[in-house]
Amino acid sequence: MNSIYQNIKKSIINGEKLLAVLIDPDKFLHENTNRFVQNINKSIATHIFVGGSTVEETATEQLVIEIKKYTHLPIVLFPGDVTQITDKADAILFLSLLSGRNADYLVGKHVEAVSKLRKTSLEVISTGYILVENGKVTAIEKVTATKPMPRENIENIKDTAKAGQLLGAKLIYLEAGSGAINPLTEDIISQVKKDLDIPLIVGGGIRNKSDLHKAYHAGADLVVIGTAFEQDELFFEELKK
Repeated sequence: MNSIYQNIKKSIINGEKLLAVLIDPDKFLHENTNRFVQNINKSIATHIFVGGSTVEETATEQLVIEIKKYTHLPIVLFPGDVTQITDKADAILFLSLLSGRNADYLVGKHVEAVSKLRKTSLEVISTGYILVENGKVTAIEKVTATKPMPRENIENIKDTAKAGQLLGAKLIYLEAGSGAINPLTEDIISQVKKDLDIPLIVGGGIRNKSDLHKAYHAGADLVVIGTAFEQDELFFEELKK
């Protein structure tokens, strides 16, 4: 069976665009799981990401177990901390916060995570994570004690993404942050994508079908949407298969 990462690359070669629905265990009510996941199944979503900046230790595993009852879509961990690692998921984005200079989130947390990952069969996908300012302070900034990259300095964002690829990242995750006021511009996405030879994930502030198509058109291979679905499940109606 092909890995999740290999399937992502295969989809890109075939000209397919991917969509992940991000579920934050800290904000999600378990009693809504069946209905919410059934909506995901009826939509064009291809992946489910699970994670958040601050999550109680057992919450991620409990939520993943519940989600698996209702879907066959791959479940990928998008962890804010090592406490969110669970072998009940299918894969984990092994995130290195390239936009910051906090050593804990560049490599420290990764070393801490290895003892847990050794005991799992999770597919580990090395991912360079870049946070770009969006108009408000995000939870990521508070938790990691780092600043996002200025959105007007596209050259620096490009260089950071390319550095991540050269360091061995399999994916670059370009993020405006949860509930972003301003999503990433098409110019930022397109310029970063042109400089990469690996898949590009884009997330943050995408609230409607128009935003989604703009991100795809600019070069995003996989788009992540979380807050928009949390606030309005009718958005799923726009994204039915």
